[in-house]
Amino acid sequence: MTYKQERITPYHNGQEKSKQVEAMFDNIAHSYDLLNHRLSFGIDYLWRNTAIRQLMPYKPASILDIATGTGDFAIMSAKKLHPEKVVGIDISEGMMRIGAEKVKEAGLGNIISFKKEDCEHMSYNDGSFDAITTAFGIRNFQNLDACLKEMCRVLRTGGQLSILELSRPIHFPMKQLFWIYSHTLLPLYGKLISKDNEAYKYLISTIESFPQGEEMVGIFKKAGFSEAKFKRLTFGICTCYFAIK
Repeated sequence: MTYKQERITPYHNGQEKSKQVEAMFDNIAHSYDLLNHRLSFGIDYLWRNTAIRQLMPYKPASILDIATGTGDFAIMSAKKLHPEKVVGIDISEGMMRIGAEKVKEAGLGNIISFKKEDCEHMSYNDGSFDAITTAFGIRNFQNLDACLKEMCRVLRTGGQLSILELSRPIHFPMKQLFWIYSHTLLPLYGKLISKDNEAYKYLISTIESFPQGEEMVGIFKKAGFSEAKFKRLTFGICTCYFAIK
């Protein structure tokens, strides 16, 4: 099945989506952390904490952080879950270079490593990880179904998946307020700080077109997960998903 956001690309230059997304994140890597925290008013930290708390009862020893970006989720997972290893993968080397510096500063180089990988075709063996995390990345996948099947494949039986994704509020007045914010302040501020005119227009388009809530639960189960649930956070601006293989 093809989902609407899979047809949305940042630059409309004829390249496949994954190549355009890679270029986009390389372009905005220098400003990504600043924008992420400011545009969410710092609430993104609380969202990540919620997603990590879902994994605490399971005490995963090995974690794969997909679409790791600059490594915020990987670093928080290492600090709060105390695993033996966290592997952060991404298609943007520019983002991961910044993440590697942050890991070094945090003194977590013996736990966290980074590798360039395409989620649709990962190099890991079946059942390689106890848990998988990803924050604000799955709506950028070129093929959502294929990537989720790969995530299920590299997860051990009984392993957990904890995902954060931005979403559209569904209730008044937050639904209307979010539309105004996302179509005015967010792209303008994103353009001023990142110097990329298209990146934050693209990111808003993917939020608006991405499946959410009950629909995403069905997509997780179709990919092979036996259990899946979701919780809307901050009036529905973000959704936290949890699934078990």
